[in-house]
Amino acid sequence: MDEEAIIYLVFTSIIPVIAIANLSAFGGGFLPYFVIILAALEIAFLFAMNFADFLLFPVIMGILGITFQPYKDYKITRNQEAVVKNVNGLYYATGFTTANLFAFVFKAEREEEGQDVKQVQAVDVWEKVVMSIPFSFKFHVISAARDVQNVRDELEGKRSYQEFEMSKALNSKTSNEVVISDIQRKINVIQTQIDRISQGEKPIATIMYFETTAVGVSEKAALDTLAAQIKQLQIAASSLDVQMLRVVGRELYVLFKYSFALPTEYQAMTANFDVQQ
Repeated sequence: MDEEAIIYLVFTSIIPVIAIANLSAFGGGFLPYFVIILAALEIAFLFAMNFADFLLFPVIMGILGITFQPYKDYKITRNQEAVVKNVNGLYYATGFTTANLFAFVFKAEREEEGQDVKQVQAVDVWEKVVMSIPFSFKFHVISAARDVQNVRDELEGKRSYQEFEMSKALNSKTSNEVVISDIQRKINVIQTQIDRISQGEKPIATIMYFETTAVGVSEKAALDTLAAQIKQLQIAASSLDVQMLRVVGRELYVLFKYSFALPTEYQAMTANFDVQQ
């Protein structure tokens, strides 16, 4: 949870907290209990919005028809899918789509031949993607080194859990070789990561995404063109083995802020890595 989310939760929780603190004003009987139930439901709803805002927030904003301004002269649409700016009667709509790499297989676990050849061909594939897109776009790669000890502790925790699962599988009468082999493969992958860290390799977290802008004589025209461009980006980049999902909700606002400045604090950056990964 980032600082903005904490501030949001604190301020939006003031009303139910005040209601609970003034229960005596509601007199006796069932009414105070009813107020407590409503306050608890509101607090639970606020937390649900925070942790699932990528789904709930755009829906609610769309139903209520609410928009907000992240910066002067910019507007985030009510469906939380684009940032719009009106310049001399023309509307510019900017949208984002993730480009998260699927998990790579470690060389120790690799079964498929020709993986090195695929990596060499990646440059040619990227060039073909760029040539197939008739509009301009930006490909962002934001990286930050992760804390080595924290990553190591996390991996060791995962290894311990898998070893526990292996112990249960070996002692179970219903387990088969497929289950045991899968658990052993996971243990080997985790151990490979630990070994690479022990050898001096530093873990790096990365956010990757595409950004594109469409222009139209009306806001709807710009948004329709933007939707078509993002769809074309998703199709063109499908050969890159990346996960292409349109960015909506709070993450849209976060990525838009990156156009002006990157986070200067490590915790602020890693909070966004957790969202995408």
